[in-house]
Amino acid sequence: MVDAGRRSNGAALMVALCAALLGTACATKPAAKPAAAAAVDVGGPPSVPAGPLDITKLGAKGDGKTDSTQAIMQAWKNACGATGTQKIVIPEGNFLIGALELSGPCTSSIIIRLDGNLLGTGDLNAYKKNWIEFMRVDNFAVNGHGTIDGQGPLVWGKNECNKNYNCKILPNSLVLDYVTNASIRGVTLKNAKFFHLNLFNCKNVLVEKVNITAPGDSPNTDGIHMGDSENVTIKSTNIAVGDDCISIGPGTKHVKIHGSRCGPGHGISVGSLGRYKDEKDVEDIEVTNCTIKGATNGLRIKSYEDSKSQLKATKFVYDQVVMDNVSYPIIIDQKYCPNNICSKTGLSKVTVNDIVFKNIVGTSATPEAVTLNCANNLPCQGVQLVNVNLKYTGTHNKTMAVCHNAVGKSSNVIKELACL
Repeated sequence: MVDAGRRSNGAALMVALCAALLGTACATKPAAKPAAAAAVDVGGPPSVPAGPLDITKLGAKGDGKTDSTQAIMQAWKNACGATGTQKIVIPEGNFLIGALELSGPCTSSIIIRLDGNLLGTGDLNAYKKNWIEFMRVDNFAVNGHGTIDGQGPLVWGKNECNKNYNCKILPNSLVLDYVTNASIRGVTLKNAKFFHLNLFNCKNVLVEKVNITAPGDSPNTDGIHMGDSENVTIKSTNIAVGDDCISIGPGTKHVKIHGSRCGPGHGISVGSLGRYKDEKDVEDIEVTNCTIKGATNGLRIKSYEDSKSQLKATKFVYDQVVMDNVSYPIIIDQKYCPNNICSKTGLSKVTVNDIVFKNIVGTSATPEAVTLNCANNLPCQGVQLVNVNLKYTGTHNKTMAVCHNAVGKSSNVIKELACL
């Protein structure tokens, strides 16, 4: 479990801290969920850091050629060892950097003001695992108008995951591990070598007004992936990538995705679930007021046919989502088996229940606008299709729903899709 660090000294500090990091005041009333109440004690007013926090004063050069890795690491060390709220400044310019491992715990809250462009080196020997990784940090923010550019085209040709499902993973661009109370606002992530943003074991994260972009045919360039995380909010964010726009992995709960756009890409996905042992439930996922355009999938839940874990996917609400020429707008697939790596027994250990698709409208690029492909031994329960109006845009077939082993109800759904 994540180490929540030291407790706040008082309600006033919490209000000021939330205003600094998230741009809004937080209620001083204790949160209902224990995780949301945890906060680090920043140790009083800001102290003078041991050195500069502007990376150009530490030797970084924005010429796109000079390695600026050490300058950023030194700025982090200076900020992390201080107290109060500290701001690292990455000004305009093109800064070439290798792998960054920026770890806590810190005695300060840190804001990284990113107005320049960070360029990931194409030398894969420069990375142990990820590109920019923050670990065990509380009260942290990245904001600005700059870009985190993984320069993926330099290495995408070395990605063999389409041939080997147990392939060597290329570096993810921006990774948050065991991070609590964080926000990422205003910046652009582009052309990741692998995932653009990866959250693992994080709590209370806001992603707002972020642009994530890569070519539609770029390999495994998920926009945002999260696992074993809770209280994640994604709002007003645009994602156009070569894989899942947003993927929600095992152990994740209390996720809100609002007012965002996806496409091209593989849609907003939960899963894959059940690939590994000891996976935990996924619950309380809410997707509202979003648009998905030109994606291969829209709203998707997928679990392995021969799942290794017994877990639940439950309490999902998809409401007011517009589909624009999406190949498979609504899909639950409990028989997911990529690259034929699993045995097709039809048996599952993943329970899918209490799933609501409401006010889902627009167009499908394939006749199969609704697919509910549930397990033979463990049918989907409590699935609701409410006010669903999706129409196939082609001329050689009709709009249809394909439903197997799904139990629930349809309400105010066009007759071609009312399969429950």
